[in-house]
Amino acid sequence: MPDSDRKDNDSAAWRQSLDAYRAALACGFPQVGEVFDDCMHDALTVLSPAGVSAYLDTGRFLGGMGRGVEPVLTFLEEWPPIARTLGEEALPAIAATIRELSKSPNAKAITPFLQTLAAVARRLPSRPQIQRYLDLTLEFAARTTGSIHGIHQTFASPGLPEFFAQAPTLLDNLAIAGLRTWVDYGIRNYHQHPGRQRDYFSLRSADSRAVLQRERHGTLLVDHERLLDLYLRALWHDSAQLVPYPTDGEQSPPATPYYDAGGIRLPDVLDEQHGVSAIDCYRAMLAHIAGHRRWSQPMFADNISPMQRLAVEVFEDSRIEALVLRRYPGLRRTFLALHPAPVEGDCDPQNTSCLRHRLAMLSRALLDAAHGYHDAELRKFVGHFHETMAAGDSSSEEIATLALAYIARTRCQSDQLAKVHFADTEIAYRDDNRHLWRFHERSDDEEMFDEHRPTAEVAEPDRLPPRHYPEWDYQSESYRPDWVSLYESLHPAGNAADIDRLLEKHAALARRLKRLLDLLKPQEKQRIRYQEDGSELDLDVAIRSLIDFKGGATADPRINMSHRSSGRNLAVFLLLDLSQSLADKVKLASGGEQSILELSQEAVSLLAWSIEQLGDPFAIAGFHSDTRHDVRYLHLKSYSERWGDLVKGRLAAMQAGYSTRMGAAMRHAAHYLAAQKAEKKLLLVLTDGQPADVDVHDDRLLIEDARKSVEELDQQGIFSYCISLDRKADEYVSDIFGRRYSVIDRVERLPERLPELFMALTR
Repeated sequence: MPDSDRKDNDSAAWRQSLDAYRAALACGFPQVGEVFDDCMHDALTVLSPAGVSAYLDTGRFLGGMGRGVEPVLTFLEEWPPIARTLGEEALPAIAATIRELSKSPNAKAITPFLQTLAAVARRLPSRPQIQRYLDLTLEFAARTTGSIHGIHQTFASPGLPEFFAQAPTLLDNLAIAGLRTWVDYGIRNYHQHPGRQRDYFSLRSADSRAVLQRERHGTLLVDHERLLDLYLRALWHDSAQLVPYPTDGEQSPPATPYYDAGGIRLPDVLDEQHGVSAIDCYRAMLAHIAGHRRWSQPMFADNISPMQRLAVEVFEDSRIEALVLRRYPGLRRTFLALHPAPVEGDCDPQNTSCLRHRLAMLSRALLDAAHGYHDAELRKFVGHFHETMAAGDSSSEEIATLALAYIARTRCQSDQLAKVHFADTEIAYRDDNRHLWRFHERSDDEEMFDEHRPTAEVAEPDRLPPRHYPEWDYQSESYRPDWVSLYESLHPAGNAADIDRLLEKHAALARRLKRLLDLLKPQEKQRIRYQEDGSELDLDVAIRSLIDFKGGATADPRINMSHRSSGRNLAVFLLLDLSQSLADKVKLASGGEQSILELSQEAVSLLAWSIEQLGDPFAIAGFHSDTRHDVRYLHLKSYSERWGDLVKGRLAAMQAGYSTRMGAAMRHAAHYLAAQKAEKKLLLVLTDGQPADVDVHDDRLLIEDARKSVEELDQQGIFSYCISLDRKADEYVSDIFGRRYSVIDRVERLPERLPELFMALTR
């Protein structure tokens, strides 16, 4: 079948599917029809067939609720990115919350609830956390809906819409437990005062802000997830997803970290503990769990008693930490600070089970050589443990054998008592060891709930966790917080020889540029004295050193000096638009054709070579976007890399695709450029079209956002300049960059014009 016929068939099938989906939605609002195709495209990339069916069912309910177009329109647009964060299995709980609100006087609050749910999901990315938010929502509605001051009329909750509007801001500062306390204070004090209730939940009242500050404590995992993910990748080459679970100060027993098929589960907020910062506590948890993931082997537990399993877990934890400390000895200080130090003799074995106390003492002794314990059996098994570890990495089975022997030697009748000694036995940075055990027979001891539950989608190994950037809404003259998700990765490499051939093609131009570059090179020389090795003798220091030598004193060997150029202190960042239009062909003067992408590769290669000749620090990155939820930022050259085959290989592999969401990419490039210690910082943007994306229907929106990002860069002391290849750029580029732009009408001259423009800007 010809390709054209196949494409026609595919297009017809797609239209047929859309018609079926549209019929299932059964929504007659014209505004929904305008965005339905795009919404379904997003939904089909995220949802399973069952998820799509549930998506349309919920949309149909919202459309028929009698509250206008806003609820269904918001849901259709917002659910796919929410499902990407929470998983489509979260929809039943969210739909149940919507239905409960629709049956109450609070149906108007459904739209603000849905509008902020994506931002809330990013702060509460696990289903237990989001469930607590949904429970809080319904509790809020129930406690603030009803009659006021004895009036026999049912009113909607005055504060609920305000609460939804502020929820992302509140969760930027509070864990879910702190949010519940803040909400409870407002309801208890203002449930009979509508005006004051609105002021409280919109953060306008003084006591609202005061309670927020009171509840604001600790370090939120979501704020440091990216840093901890890099730590896990760099030190352990582990890319497991980090999933927060809700913590509650009153919870007993407190939840502990663990890992399963869905990722590594960590508490959503931590405080400083025993002089160890919260971020170091998170690092200790990750190091311990990463060690288990690398070295622990599951064991069958059917024939082992709970007491024996507890001992095996303590010995295995200690083995893992010994292996971790072989690699990173500096962690010992953190482990020792966080590990309790039980006092010998604190537990009375006459009427209390002391098993946990004995095992905690043993664990401390295995970690701390200066433990000071005198118990003979403890010291004996500490020696056995170290002998086992000295023979190699050992194994979980070997350590289990040692643990069972310890239990057999130290077992007491009182170990069976119901009263257990817990003081100084909780080791909070260790996980709960559920991964250690397998069962031949299913029982209440086994965690079976993960077997049939879909696991969270694991991030691509070459993409870092997203950064969220605001976007400027020119109509409301305000930022949309955390609106854009930007994913950065290292660009794949290609054949560096392709770039060398492009440079050879422009050898004559390179020679002409070389003459211009020589004129731009710093001419001022700065003398550096007191050098043992240098380009010439420092006569004053040499004479003084000779006098010291003749006088019997120690002569200073630093009798040379060298020189370095000064007068040029500039850092450069080249940001490349890699959108689909870069694949367009242009006609050359020779009569042939060449793509804009190939011309850009030639131009960027010449520019990079030119900047390398000048010695200016520079970096290169490309970007393109597929809606606000997926802005892709690709590193081509970092400031720490030299211009060489590795960078050339990435340039050779550049490809065009997707759209141009320029503002977010500029903000992210500025993040790296601002960190450079240079007097002048230049951001060059090479693009062939105006900012645009498939989810934006207002042509001015992304232009205004890019203009706002230029203003932000100006405030940071970063000079931005645009080189546009769009012949129609005069219609919009001045709105973004003012007078700081150049339009290259003859694109085939780009390899010549780009280096010349750079030299003119930095002369």
